[in-house]
Amino acid sequence: MPQLPEKIHELTVGQLAARSGAAVSALHFYESKGLITSRRTSGNQRRYSRDALRRVAFVRAAQRVGIPLATIREALAELPEERTPTREDWAHLSEAWRSELDERIKQLNRLRDHLTDCIGCGCLSLEGCVLSNPDDVFGERQAGSRLMVEKRGAGPATRTPSRPSASDTPD
Repeated sequence: MPQLPEKIHELTVGQLAARSGAAVSALHFYESKGLITSRRTSGNQRRYSRDALRRVAFVRAAQRVGIPLATIREALAELPEERTPTREDWAHLSEAWRSELDERIKQLNRLRDHLTDCIGCGCLSLEGCVLSNPDDVFGERQAGSRLMVEKRGAGPATRTPSRPSASDTPD
């Protein structure tokens, strides 16, 4: 791993990529999503403060355990700008993410255990589909291959049927 002298307080995108193990394109993506920040030189080149190394490590660790980037961004937004996330920050945030991860594990176990029941048929029987309709939440209202989608701002009584899309399936 390339070492940087202590007197260097800013890193180029190439230096940040080499030190963090993240691709330059990933760093640009992280920046576009508000996970890290840079300043521009007079020649319009990105310069990252040294704390970006820890922030990138923080982002990548959270991604490895399945935390969505939007959730990571919210967590990093709680930290003061230019402050490196600490071990205590990680402990606090990972505890908050624990219940979300436990729920995902539960869903994945259910999917794994019932995967042989699904033939990828488009869920012609919502009554028995553990992938599109876990615990038969839609079975009381109607049968068929449609999922129920709530209208924005509407309560449970105003649900309308719609065609399933990729966003309707559990994460």
